[in-house]
Amino acid sequence: MKCDPTLYRAATPSLAVKPRLIRQLFLPPLIIALMIGLGYVGFCVSEHYGIRSLSENGQRQLELHARAVESEISKYTYLPSLLELESSVSTLLADPSPEHRQTVNDYLEGLNRRSRSRAIYVMDTTGRVLATSNWRDVDSYLGEDLSFRAYFQNAIRGQPGRFYGIGSTNGEPGYYLAHGLEEHGKIIGVAVVKIRLEALEERWQRARLEAFVSDENGIIILSSDPALRLKSVVPLSDETKEKLARSLQYYWFPLNELQPLARETLAEGVEKLTFPANSEVEADDEDISYLAQTRPLSDTPWNFTLLTPLQDLRREAINQGILVAVAFALVAFLLIAWNERRKVVATRLAAREALQEANNQLERRITERTTDLRASNERLKGQIRERRHAEETLRRAQDELVQAGKLAAIGQMSTSIAHELNQPLAALRTLSGNTVRFLERGQLDVASTNLNTINELIDRMGRITASLRSFARRGDDKGQASLGKAVDAALQLLGSRVESAHLQLHRDFTDVQVQIDQTRLEQILVNLIGNALDAMQAQPLPELWLEGDVFDGKYRLRVRDNGHGIDVEARKHLFEPFFTTKPGAQGLGLGLTLSASLAAATGGHLGVEHPASGGTTFVLSLPLVSPTPAEPI
Repeated sequence: MKCDPTLYRAATPSLAVKPRLIRQLFLPPLIIALMIGLGYVGFCVSEHYGIRSLSENGQRQLELHARAVESEISKYTYLPSLLELESSVSTLLADPSPEHRQTVNDYLEGLNRRSRSRAIYVMDTTGRVLATSNWRDVDSYLGEDLSFRAYFQNAIRGQPGRFYGIGSTNGEPGYYLAHGLEEHGKIIGVAVVKIRLEALEERWQRARLEAFVSDENGIIILSSDPALRLKSVVPLSDETKEKLARSLQYYWFPLNELQPLARETLAEGVEKLTFPANSEVEADDEDISYLAQTRPLSDTPWNFTLLTPLQDLRREAINQGILVAVAFALVAFLLIAWNERRKVVATRLAAREALQEANNQLERRITERTTDLRASNERLKGQIRERRHAEETLRRAQDELVQAGKLAAIGQMSTSIAHELNQPLAALRTLSGNTVRFLERGQLDVASTNLNTINELIDRMGRITASLRSFARRGDDKGQASLGKAVDAALQLLGSRVESAHLQLHRDFTDVQVQIDQTRLEQILVNLIGNALDAMQAQPLPELWLEGDVFDGKYRLRVRDNGHGIDVEARKHLFEPFFTTKPGAQGLGLGLTLSASLAAATGGHLGVEHPASGGTTFVLSLPLVSPTPAEPI
């Protein structure tokens, strides 16, 4: 049956394909871009609300800890003014004798021990320390001139002296509270209380709180991180640095500026600070951001700053952004899948209708063409019969051609065979005549020897004729052959040519059983060895190699000579019928063609190689009968 090519012809391409192509090209990048955009928006929104929540919570923490700092300072503010009520202090300022100084020293020592301050001392109007609570210590303030201190200068003018600095005597930081001592409306001296605020830092560290207090100069004087202490949170002008150096408020510390990588003001007193990884704030491998909330402390020009790390918030915001992006991707995937499913259903419905229509048309066409199919089957059967007849004729012609090749080879060897038979015939004639004479003379032993020689010559002639009969016999398509026996038979048929050529023969093969008729194998070897002898006619020292090996379940026999070889042009036509390189009528050009055909009929192969050293090598591959070959011969 012939199919109508127009029935299933593909539809003509139309412009409807282009929108689908556009969707396939631009939809994935668009979805990815939307995922990234929505993820970033989710991150920003989550970070914004997270910072607002941290700011509200931090505001409560800021107020709590700021009040704690104010309370710690305010409980010492009464001490300097309390010394106005002590008469011994007024007596010392009026008469600084050793007896009065010792009395005040003992009083101040006891007061300092009860109040748990760092030191309490009294100075005259010149700024010299007359009495102190640490008079027993080696680094006592007694006799020190502290008139350069700002708290003394404020107190001597009747103003409250509030001062944070580092002691010039022992380099110890502290907070100084100074008060001018009055008598009859006149300032006669200054009382100073020094307190330590390190207890606040210890409480912050135990609570894992990150906070610091900066003074009126913007210098961090208290910090939960000791590395931040005495660093500037604002840029210091050269004039300010010179003033601080003269007052020795911070002794000789460099007062380096704490510079963040980024500073973003979120509200009044609320900033977002980012510090580098190698900064004093954080020693991790990545930069860290803080929410900094600042509040001024009452009764002092100081500011309390609370730092809230934003790493956890940032990680949570990133997770929220990723979650938003993944959710969008999932929704987009579901929408695309639903759309594709809808298209598939619509396509299936359309395909089902088209299939039904095509099925109806197909049934009609099948009915119409059943008659044509039957006629075609009959014609095909006739062609099969004709092809089988042609194959049988071809096989018989091939057998005749093989037999003709054998007879042609026998004809070519007729001269050699005649020479082989003439020699024993001439010897028989001579020996038979001599034997009669020896019998007449009674020399029976000599006659017996001649008769034995005659028998050997007759056996030799019989072997020659037997080889010719065997070689001329028609072979079978199937059979088994002995490789060693076939080589010996071929060499015997070509014996006179081998002897006359003074050939040096190299045998390196195994006597195996191969799947080919014995006669056909002998015919192939006669052709190959005969061609080798022809190629070595002009060679003064002809050599022939017969080498074999097993490869891929077949046995390969290489017939190699050291003759003149085959030129490049002739190699293209070696296996073509009636092509020969031999001069005159020495060959029909069928030997290699028949040999290759006989090898291929058994599943083998005949090929040719052209060694670089010269000569020609024919490679005969034949299937093995037994996988285990016999011993080499």
